[in-house]
Amino acid sequence: MTTRAGHIEVLESLDTSSLINALRRFFSIRGPAKLIRSDQGSNFVGARKEHKINSTLDTCAVGKHLSDYGCTWLFNPPHAPHMGGAWERMIDIAKRIPNSMLLQHGSTKLTHEVLTTFLAEVAAIVNNRPLVLVSTDPEDPVLLTPSTLLTQKIGSVPAPMGDFTTEDVSRQQWRHVQHLAQTFWNRWKGQYLPLLQARSKWTSSIPNLKPGSVVLLKYQDSKRNEWPLGLITHVIPSQDERVRQVEVKIHKNERAKLFLRPVTVLLLPPLPSEPIC
Repeated sequence: MTTRAGHIEVLESLDTSSLINALRRFFSIRGPAKLIRSDQGSNFVGARKEHKINSTLDTCAVGKHLSDYGCTWLFNPPHAPHMGGAWERMIDIAKRIPNSMLLQHGSTKLTHEVLTTFLAEVAAIVNNRPLVLVSTDPEDPVLLTPSTLLTQKIGSVPAPMGDFTTEDVSRQQWRHVQHLAQTFWNRWKGQYLPLLQARSKWTSSIPNLKPGSVVLLKYQDSKRNEWPLGLITHVIPSQDERVRQVEVKIHKNERAKLFLRPVTVLLLPPLPSEPIC
């Protein structure tokens, strides 16, 4: 809730032992937590009934295990998914896209190694989303991301070089993972970017972009985990005094270049005073 970061764990089953092992892995990697919030876990109950699993989730055992760490687990009331909207927003995207991807693969089965690596790539993509613009230097803008807060490092792990196609599914496992990760990136970026700039019906005037503003550029071919930034140096208003195209300075290959771009491919990053997704 502080870093707005996501953490994904793979559970082998729905029993108590598997859940405690997942909590142990989480605490070992991220450190102990004081509070865990979640819904009532009806998905565990539903999955157990659907697959006729006899094992049950012993909440008392889990609660005792957490109390040893000074951690409390609070559940939302039943049938109140809106009460978890703060964390369910990113979880929904992180679940819905892989589900549709795996359904399209049909009979293709993922090994445990491929699945865990793919979900690690998914978590990295979600945690590298831009939160707010924190740099005060317009010549060197820096975006704050959940990954920055977790690792205390600026930047992200670059994607491997090369193109990964559907032919890689039946080839080496690491290429299979990169194909899945690239597919997730393309779909996730297309769903997340509109959240930063909702385009509703033009019933009210929207402020024009101004010189000195730092913007995100929507590139279709941008590499995974890369969020291109640019600095507006000049605006070109139309006859109605609306700015529809601007001159943007972009640092590429350690050189500054000027490009003419329409405002439809530019996004203003969230400011510290704005809500964080």
